[in-house]
Order: sequence, then structure tokens, then C-alpha cells
Amino acid sequence: MAAWTWRFEAADGTEVQPAVQPEEFTTQGDAESWIGEQWKDLRAGGTDQVRLFEDSTEIYGPMSLHAEEAEADAEAEAGTEA
Repeated sequence: MAAWTWRFEAADGTEVQPAVQPEEFTTQGDAESWIGEQWKDLRAGGTDQVRLFEDSTEIYGPMSLHAEEAEADAEAEAGTEA
């Protein structure tokens, strides 16, 4: 069974300890739901961005926890998909 984990980073990409300790996730959806519920507390605790891993494979990231940057990233991605 795959293990889904988050890597918590400062803006420069260095790993930081999360303000909220994650549980173990068995699905990508569970991991994404958790980050959706906890991102504000994580950001307030010093995490600027996250990366999602399935076992040792990076699935995506870095994903900003700053709303303005996240919106700009989403708009940029939408523009490239059109």
C-alpha cells in the first residue's frame, strides 16, 4: 500500500518542521483533504510551500501556501492548458 506524505518547506526550499503534525495517509485524496484543512495553520507556523510524495516519488510541488501566489500559479497553469 502506498504511503502519501507531505514535505514542508520554507520559501527557499529548505525543509521545515510543520506546526501541525500530519497523520499517515493511504490515499492521495486523504492527503490533499488534510492539507486543505490545515494550510493556514501550517503557513502561520512557518511553512511556505509543500510537496506531495507517493512513497519516495514526488507527485507535485512546490505548492505555495500563500493564497496570492497559489492563485497566480493556478491562473498560469490554466493559461498553459487552454
